Amino acid sequence: QVQVVESGGGLVQPGESLRLSCAASGAFFYTIETTFWYRQAPQKSREWIASITSSDSANYADSVKGRFTISRDNAKNTVYLQIDGLKPEDTALYSCRIHYLGFDRTKSYDSWGRGTQVTVSS
Repeated sequence: QVQVVESGGGLVQPGESLRLSCAASGAFFYTIETTFWYRQAPQKSREWIASITSSDSANYADSVKGRFTISRDNAKNTVYLQIDGLKPEDTALYSCRIHYLGFDRTKSYDSWGRGTQVTVSS
């Protein structure tokens, strides 16, 4: 299994920016295939917002496309989510999920982080 830790959230005003980090630790995997970012606001279901593959293919939900940018640093086993032009409706718990291939290269696994809170308020 892989441990996942998110960071970078906080309380910000509308229009500001944040860069969230999703760091993976543990040597019990062969490759990280895809990293997903999700968010969940109170009383709402969890929403997928962005993902990036090991080949650097990025995808975004329509709701965040143009304002969110996902990237990765393989040397640090970290995926970033740059959020620009934050809006109150972006307020949510942001979490990441890492889909990875085990050492035997035949089984895939998923690990979730606990999430980092983003609150956008004036």
